[in-house]
Amino acid sequence: MGDLKRKRGRKPKNAVSDSGGGAETAMDEGVVSANPIETATNGDTQTHRRGRGRLRKVEEVVDRDIAASPERRGHRFAEHNNGELTATVLSGDLRHVVELATAAAKAAPLMDAVVKVFCVHTDPNFSLPWQRKRQYSSSSSGFIISGKRVLTNAHSVEHHTQVKLKKRGSDTKYLATVLSIGTECDIAMLTVNDDEFWEGVSPLEFGDLPALQDAVTVVGYPIGGDTISVTSGVVSRIEILSYVHVSTELLGLQIDAAINSGNSGGPAFNDKGKCVGIAFQSLKHEDAENIGYVIPTPVIMHFIQDYEKNGAYTGFPVIGVEWQKMENPDLRQSVGMAHNQKGVRIRRVEPTAPESNVLKPSDVILSFDGVDIANDGTVPFRHGERIGFSYLVSQKYTGDDARVKVLRKSKTLEFKIKLNAHKRLIPAHIKGKPPSYYIVGGFVFTAVSVPYLRSEYGKDYEFDAPVKLLDKLLHAMAQSIDEQLVVVSQVLVADINIGYEELVNTQVLAFNGKPIKNLKSLANMAEACKDEYMKFDLDYDQIVVLQTKNAKAATSDILAMHCIPSAMSDDLKT
Repeated sequence: MGDLKRKRGRKPKNAVSDSGGGAETAMDEGVVSANPIETATNGDTQTHRRGRGRLRKVEEVVDRDIAASPERRGHRFAEHNNGELTATVLSGDLRHVVELATAAAKAAPLMDAVVKVFCVHTDPNFSLPWQRKRQYSSSSSGFIISGKRVLTNAHSVEHHTQVKLKKRGSDTKYLATVLSIGTECDIAMLTVNDDEFWEGVSPLEFGDLPALQDAVTVVGYPIGGDTISVTSGVVSRIEILSYVHVSTELLGLQIDAAINSGNSGGPAFNDKGKCVGIAFQSLKHEDAENIGYVIPTPVIMHFIQDYEKNGAYTGFPVIGVEWQKMENPDLRQSVGMAHNQKGVRIRRVEPTAPESNVLKPSDVILSFDGVDIANDGTVPFRHGERIGFSYLVSQKYTGDDARVKVLRKSKTLEFKIKLNAHKRLIPAHIKGKPPSYYIVGGFVFTAVSVPYLRSEYGKDYEFDAPVKLLDKLLHAMAQSIDEQLVVVSQVLVADINIGYEELVNTQVLAFNGKPIKNLKSLANMAEACKDEYMKFDLDYDQIVVLQTKNAKAATSDILAMHCIPSAMSDDLKT
């Protein structure tokens, strides 16, 4: 299944490589694989492919039927009956007209709340972190909610320079302000200061989580036209799935309605006209047809309430453990589980997680907040359905408490733990901040992140990146909240660094015998170094030795040669 591809909101239409070229224009389209680690940048050049099935797309379907049908049908029936309409035909015709009129009346205010989002992006340049890439444009969808706010996808306004909104039937684009971006849940909240924008439109109301086979309608502005588009389908699956934007696992809806480039951020309605989700990504594979994914209302409400409660997005908490299924009877017996006990075994506990003080490896988690966990890690969800117990954790907020019952050496214990956001050694996202860097003697040091790996090695970075970096990405845990994985990104060639030109993306382990904790600690130690030599211990048992005085003197000349404004990024100066 490693070759399954999902596409999400934004993708450049005519992507341009870092080396330059023409202007870069993008529709909101991205690519993701079924593997949470497989993602691709919005700047990757990729050929658009269609699924084998033809997507059903109807533009302005209600308005067109209402305007044309009655007169044509009346004329046709009049000719057929020599000018005399029978009561039966008239009754059926009027009934159809009434149904269409009712549908139009119900759909009109819903359609008016759906807006088109125009964004100009300026992505960071990880290869040259002191500058940014060429700006490009994208379009996507959004919708108006209460409180004069608009929801769309986070990836639709990622690294935004300017955001504009346009209402249905309007020729005016209104400048928007980004209030909050939820990277984990791929939701962003916008507002418009111009009161004219909010006139004559009613905010959408949210409905309950739909059931399997419930009808859904996705509305938005996908590629292929400028007017609003409607696609219909049903809910085919409800489960914890990987959100492409930052490889987060949250509750999601799988539907069989088409979700194309530009649909990102558009609402999904149930048959009662209530919003039940936000379109955000789709599956693209030769064996899959019309599989789209929707962010459901529980995730949306969590984002909104988190913003209203804290004034900012604080994220979805996690229980900081890696766990193992307990389906094998011998395994259960070996840890002292009774016949009626079920749960999952803790493999490792993240050192940065608050629960590291109470939970230990080989503990068996029996329940979370009073809900029993099965041997396969699932909990009851709804009638006839089960879901991963991480769903229970995702319903909490950062800083909330939870009760966890564990089995330790055949004894049942209960702990009260505090939940926090996930701290990755290699973060999945830089959350809109520019990349950090430090330069001395022509050596460019930076901190590794998933966007950095994608920038360096492309969308297939999980195959092309160095094995040791991938091992740390998949398995390493941060030992402290501020730990980073620091590498020599590249060497700007100069006389001072002869012989080191081939070094690239190699981890820095220590400086003058002192371990490297993060990029800032390396910069501080190098800047304060009074020793005769600067010695960097690298991975693969490599070392770099520079004469301190000469290296610092050469740095200013190297910066001037490459038009670099500073030897370190602004965040390292404070």
